[in-house]
Amino acid sequence: MRMEVTTNEEIASNLKNVRHKIVILSGKGGVGKSTVATQLALSLRKHGAKVGVLDVDLCGPSVARMLNVEDKDVHQSPQGWVPVYSDQSQSLAVMSIAFLLSKKDDPVVWRGPKKNAMIKQFLSDVVWGDLDYLIIDTPPGTSDEHITVVECLQGYNPDGAVLVTTPQAVAVGDVRRELTFCRKTKLPVLGVIENMSGFICPHCTECSNVFSKGGGEALAKEFNIPFLGCIPLDPLLSQCLENGQSFVEVYSSSPSAQVLDGIAESLHHRVAVS
Repeated sequence: MRMEVTTNEEIASNLKNVRHKIVILSGKGGVGKSTVATQLALSLRKHGAKVGVLDVDLCGPSVARMLNVEDKDVHQSPQGWVPVYSDQSQSLAVMSIAFLLSKKDDPVVWRGPKKNAMIKQFLSDVVWGDLDYLIIDTPPGTSDEHITVVECLQGYNPDGAVLVTTPQAVAVGDVRRELTFCRKTKLPVLGVIENMSGFICPHCTECSNVFSKGGGEALAKEFNIPFLGCIPLDPLLSQCLENGQSFVEVYSSSPSAQVLDGIAESLHHRVAVS
């Protein structure tokens, strides 16, 4: 796996035809950030957009499996790396460290500088082509990977960040730190999503609040930022993620799928006027 020195000009060249760039952040692991990233990408594609998903969670890449492309390979072209496409129409492009590992269970044991170089190479060397949206899925926290992504995107008009939390006070507290990170790095915040907000019964579709409810919405009000919606737990969503299926298409009538569609539509309108 060869890493090269990346220039701002190279990044600009491969991002020049990407109209909207959205970073998915969470202050804490396990809140379903990658689930939200992939399902938003699928929902945007469902409504006719061309979408790319860049997984910069180098130590825990899961996007390739969720989108059912983990057995595919990245190819080299004269212009750079060609991303993996999840469909024949090439409307959903994916790039992840998972495609570059010899074995899918190999760990990525890298220090910060090597991670930073890999992320810069993803941004500069992947030939995304003409995209409506590039969704960037990041690891939890505010570490080297996040700083590298934001620094590389500054100057190329990133639309902003979507923050993912769960209803519990511990998770919401971590998102406060993520908001501070966004303000310090001057990354706009597009909104907050409260994931795992209630449980949808597979038999009667009634929603029960397992982890409480309302923490994400209260945080959005406190900081005067948009609240994008509450996504309930749904066993069918977990099933689709395991099988690499598009939940928002296979179970479009599910309350969770309808919320995800609504969030995608809200983001579309929000970035269209920004």
